Amino acid sequence: MTKSKSHKPGNELLFCALGGSGEIGMNVNLYGCNGKWLMVDLGMTFGANEYPGTELVFADLDFIEQRKADLLGVVLTHAHEDHIGAVPYFAQELGVPLYATPFTALLVKDKLEEAGIAREIELNVIDHLDEFQIGPFGIRYVPLAHSIAEGNALVIETPYGRIFHTGDWKLDDAPLVGTPATAAELTAIGDQGVLALVCDSTNVFNPEASGSEGMVREALLAEVAKHQGKRVLVTTFASNVARLQTLGEVADATGRRLCVAGRSLDRIIRTAKACGYLQNLPDLVDFQTAMALPRGEVLILATGGQGEPRAALSRIAEESHQIALSSGDVVLFSSRQIPGNEIAIGRIQNRLATRNIAIVTDRQSEIHVSGHPGRPELEALYSWIRPQILVPVHGEMRHMKEQAQLGKERGIPQTVFQGNGDLVRLAPGKPGKIEEVRNGRLILDGDIIAPANGEAIVMRRRLAQNGLVIVVLGAQGQVQVEAIGLPLEEDLDDFIAEAQQDVAAALTKLKGTQKRDAEAVIEAARLAARRAAQRWSGKKPQVRVIMGAA
Repeated sequence: MTKSKSHKPGNELLFCALGGSGEIGMNVNLYGCNGKWLMVDLGMTFGANEYPGTELVFADLDFIEQRKADLLGVVLTHAHEDHIGAVPYFAQELGVPLYATPFTALLVKDKLEEAGIAREIELNVIDHLDEFQIGPFGIRYVPLAHSIAEGNALVIETPYGRIFHTGDWKLDDAPLVGTPATAAELTAIGDQGVLALVCDSTNVFNPEASGSEGMVREALLAEVAKHQGKRVLVTTFASNVARLQTLGEVADATGRRLCVAGRSLDRIIRTAKACGYLQNLPDLVDFQTAMALPRGEVLILATGGQGEPRAALSRIAEESHQIALSSGDVVLFSSRQIPGNEIAIGRIQNRLATRNIAIVTDRQSEIHVSGHPGRPELEALYSWIRPQILVPVHGEMRHMKEQAQLGKERGIPQTVFQGNGDLVRLAPGKPGKIEEVRNGRLILDGDIIAPANGEAIVMRRRLAQNGLVIVVLGAQGQVQVEAIGLPLEEDLDDFIAEAQQDVAAALTKLKGTQKRDAEAVIEAARLAARRAAQRWSGKKPQVRVIMGAA
């Protein structure tokens, strides 16, 4: 493995993922060529249990921020949060133009305006068929089906070879929204010669094709038609414009009025209509009107299918929303469980089940299909694009390893397995990793972006696991102990009394100058309190000692 001192690309083509390789979400990809860098996507993911109290998680961009003088722009493939969600937090710092097709651009513009920086960021709206040049990179969008409007791959032309960067994609003969590239058009790209295919790995273990939105439409129509005389609520990903169009058609076909609950749905519908989609969506009814209609004459579309506590479905399940469901009503989960959300989703489904509200998921009916390619779709793309190199991305390590193996089996000459921070040379010469660069995670904690494994989050984890004991040492030798988060309940008062005695005894054992050494006093008190807590609870809490004024 050779070393690169400056990380300034020479006469070569480099690739480096700062996010999205080794995980699903938070996609940030870099291409380097002739001294310049190009970023593809700038995404985030949502806070997880390992980062208690946080909302969003970002890739650490320090590597490219240190080299932003050589960064030419950010090209966005589509408008899912794991591809654009970090834009309002980092676009100003990066200080480079953004490029997106109209639907994605309008959603990004909304984010920039909400952040108050829209006037400071250059946002270029690219017509779907336009080719554009960014330094040594020639770029054109290639429409592919996905679970959002205007999902795109990128063809990136460089002096050292052509890249086909898939973004998120699937094959769909009946996508309902948009017109994806055909097999013939993708074959024509392959005929021109493709150096590297940088490809989505999410569903590589699925032996079947992902399925069609047209199939979902038929299944949703049949499912809603079953439940005459009942309120039916459907929850799905707000960004799935094709699914929204389907639900409008289902409402019309079953004689129901459509009611929408959730701000993200309102935003997507508004944006989609501004871009020419959803033109035939039926007129929506408000909550009050929906609740006044006969139960079998309303179809409710709500956010919250991933268990989000503040989303509409959660509040409906808790009976704290203007929309109400009753025994015998039906909730259709027209979405898949994102890994990590199972407990939150289960909590909502259990609340609904307790109230005798029927639940239908994609396990009972084909009311959802994935937006990512199964093995047959990957194999078809390989046969059309015929790359010299396969670079799996957008997946956990097991997904990317499996796709690398699949590519080898299907005759792709070379595969490059990489993870976040691996600097890869694609050309010239044999492709492979040449160095590891700084990478990691940042979190949004309140209004502050901080290291995901910084002192604050580490301490928060420890407090959550073991609790906290506070020891206050008075100026006249008094000792007070408070305990937070220890599982003592009725024994708490007895523990505190004994802990105070232990601390006082430990302090009396200090000799000579130790009695006047604040650090020695604090450490003796800390250890005594911690030993008492462990003796009483089996836990090793964090202990903080506060010295009283002299």
